Amino acid sequence: MNAPEMLASAANPMACLAETHEPFNLGSELVDYDMYRQDRALVEAVHREGAAWADESLGRFGLLTGSADYLELGVLANKHLPELDTHDRFGRRIDLVRFHPAYHQLMRTAIEQGIHASPYADPRPGAHVARAARMYLQSQVEAGHGCPVTMTFAAVPALRNTPALAALWEPKILSPVYDPRNVPDAQKAGLTIGMAMTEKQGGSDVRSNTTRAYPAGAATGPGAAYELVGHKYFVSAPMCDAFLVLAQAPGGLSCFLVPRWRPDGSKNPLQVLRLKRKMGNASNASSETELRGALGWMVGAEGRGVRTIIDMVASTRFDCMVGSTAGQRMAVSLALHHCTQRSAFGRVLNQQPLMQNVLADLVLEHEGSLALTMRMARAMDQRADEHEDALARLVTAVGKYWICKRTPQHAYEAMECIGGSGVMEDGPFPRLYREAPVNAIWEGSGNVQCLDVLRAMQKTPAVVGNFFAELAKARGGNAALDRWTAALQAEFKDLADLEYRARDVVDRMALAIQAALLVQHAPAVVADAFCASRLQGVGGHRQYGTLPRGVDCAALIERATPRRQAG
Repeated sequence: MNAPEMLASAANPMACLAETHEPFNLGSELVDYDMYRQDRALVEAVHREGAAWADESLGRFGLLTGSADYLELGVLANKHLPELDTHDRFGRRIDLVRFHPAYHQLMRTAIEQGIHASPYADPRPGAHVARAARMYLQSQVEAGHGCPVTMTFAAVPALRNTPALAALWEPKILSPVYDPRNVPDAQKAGLTIGMAMTEKQGGSDVRSNTTRAYPAGAATGPGAAYELVGHKYFVSAPMCDAFLVLAQAPGGLSCFLVPRWRPDGSKNPLQVLRLKRKMGNASNASSETELRGALGWMVGAEGRGVRTIIDMVASTRFDCMVGSTAGQRMAVSLALHHCTQRSAFGRVLNQQPLMQNVLADLVLEHEGSLALTMRMARAMDQRADEHEDALARLVTAVGKYWICKRTPQHAYEAMECIGGSGVMEDGPFPRLYREAPVNAIWEGSGNVQCLDVLRAMQKTPAVVGNFFAELAKARGGNAALDRWTAALQAEFKDLADLEYRARDVVDRMALAIQAALLVQHAPAVVADAFCASRLQGVGGHRQYGTLPRGVDCAALIERATPRRQAG
């Protein structure tokens, strides 16, 4: 009897296709939820820091960013990576980077929302706070496109060092129109601005740059035309319409605005050699680029290039804080959502004491990060105030160092809450995890931030007083914080080997300012748990999930858990 005959004669010929099991005890995608309203810490911060007027629009934006269709754009933008065409099919140099439509939609929304420029286009009180909240929501969907958005935002104060250039370029930089066409700026309705600072031999040490700038005519100095020759090892977002570039002019390191197209409509010789293959931030086209006599105009004074970009760097570093805080929120949101659905050993995960300890600890980390980030947004809104300006100068570096450094471990720990499926490439965690180290390195690594903190304290000693004045606002609110602050003040009296100890000092500063903000503004269940877990014993140097006894983990979890909208 042959095989078909055997099957035909079987009592149950389809038995070989029987179901092996019924799937159950499974999680679901976190989609179609209110990303703004269900983030209580964010709503509280927006109102507290001066942007209550934006609550309604942020609510609408949170529904968009939490929707399944919009979240899918982030997936697609990272699945279909940028591609470089150096020449067209006829052999003409074009240096064109092609992106997936999902990337363009994310860029369009970001610019329509004003994330690229709203504090300058509409400088009302709380403008930086509202803008930070929007960037925080948008970054949870996809981080890579935030690079050109951030650089455009940061370019405005730099350009204002040369009013004539600002007058020409600002109207289209501030425009709420996204125009990705590869055409001269005169033909476009909106512009984006990039940066080209880093070179092979120097990295963060930009004073070692070798790119040269030669006067293109008799005029020199701010606003004058130069031709630049050199090599830039990292140029993020090479499809921006112009770039702020550091180069050595006859009078020293200077800043230049270099467009992709010359005023006569010809292509400026910024030649993209290759796109970088990065472990994260994949949707963003980072490139290696050469300038072969590229036309640019000097921004700020000759020889004062670093001074010119200081405000720009402060803005990009702040956005690193926003981006890392957003990464923490998305990671803990996914972990909390999963642990409300998944059971093990007879109990739902978020009801198990040890898992509660881990989840609550991840929540506390994010609460501290968000409180500090939004406080710095308020400081940026109030730079005319001496105290706020000092905080922005000093604490932005502290926050950028601490928050961005804490995010990779936070992402990993949240991923571990998911278990084995968390490491699968068809889920969100690999992208979150690969993205997590980026902000810690870009715009100045950890050591650079710590050295900048020391430099600010040495150059303007008064900022130390401003810092402790900010901590004093929480005095008496928590005994552990009071002891921590007193010990930190004593630390500042010992200046021996301060550079060697810089990371330890900045660690302590970060925890102090986070705790002070939470003691003042957060519910007691948050503030007390943060201080008990971070300011006592081994402090911040510990694994997640080691909260002390007495913490109301269930309340922390309930406060932070997002839930899909009914229907």
